Amino acid sequence: MKQNTLLALPLMSVALMQGTFASEAPSSAAAQSSPASRAVIAPAPEPAIVRPMARLKVSATVQLGKTADWVAIAPDAVWVGSTGPVAVNAIDPRTSRRIATVELPGKACAGLALGFGSLWVPLCDTTPKLAKISLKTHRLEQVFDIGPAAAEGGITTGGGSVWLIVDKAGTLARIDPENGTVRQTVHLPPGSYNPYYAEDRIWVTRADGSEITSVDAASGSVFKQVHTGPGPRFLSAGAGAVWTVNQGDGTLTRIDLAGHVPPRTLALGTPGAGGDITFAAGRVWTTFPKVPLSIIDPNTLALLCQWRGPGGDSLGIGHGAIWLTNYSAGTVSRIALSDIPKDCSRAPPEHR
Repeated sequence: MKQNTLLALPLMSVALMQGTFASEAPSSAAAQSSPASRAVIAPAPEPAIVRPMARLKVSATVQLGKTADWVAIAPDAVWVGSTGPVAVNAIDPRTSRRIATVELPGKACAGLALGFGSLWVPLCDTTPKLAKISLKTHRLEQVFDIGPAAAEGGITTGGGSVWLIVDKAGTLARIDPENGTVRQTVHLPPGSYNPYYAEDRIWVTRADGSEITSVDAASGSVFKQVHTGPGPRFLSAGAGAVWTVNQGDGTLTRIDLAGHVPPRTLALGTPGAGGDITFAAGRVWTTFPKVPLSIIDPNTLALLCQWRGPGGDSLGIGHGAIWLTNYSAGTVSRIALSDIPKDCSRAPPEHR
């Protein structure tokens, strides 16, 4: 791709996938029912603007190690995982300088989560673990004898607990943030790995299938599953919806939080392993290796802009900036939100 050329990326059709949440009270048995779903093909949206990564203005880049992965935005720091050293690193968002490196007894492999004054880091090692790091002192406080089911999993906090999938059978553990004990286990479909807390529910994608399941964060009761694109992995929430990136076909699925609107799926052209997603500043943002940044309008489900080239894999947005990793280079870059082109921050003319 020539660095000074703008390209139009024709998108695949948008698929409207039908499926609703249970209208009755949640129950564990509900998770066993198969989601009815039929894909309805909608007209293809207008092409997005595709740019080379070299044209994306970067205000600072921080070298962290051999690799850099996972980002969490805290009130006073940006946390990023690394290998070489195996650690999590705190970056001062005002200066874009590293202010702490907390070495870990295992690789951060399944996301980062903030909650209860701590940073929670699932670790992959011979025996998986869970690390608890103080946001105040930037020190490793405890390592619990419970860990993630696999790499590229996730962790979330909410409803007074830490939530983590702990085996490939789909066991969701509710973990006490004080002592690391398991308060409750919830059985989800095998191959579910990534939980996310939103609207008093824990939403869990099934990477080995094409579904997302919601769990009542108060009781642990399971709601019906809803179809997504194939291989849903990472997820976020905002604008009245949960959003999943689907590694099976490089799509994005919108799931209505209230269950009133059928799920909708948009082609991003980003299939394969890795990637990340977040909702911030009124937009959905995704990153994948070689497609480091995509911006989606949540109201129109339009892919506004996309950057292609080296870098990408995980991101967070906060402190007025995008914090984007280049996994293989071991760096995280700061991109000011104010430097994103205006034609990428508003809906196309036909949607205004």
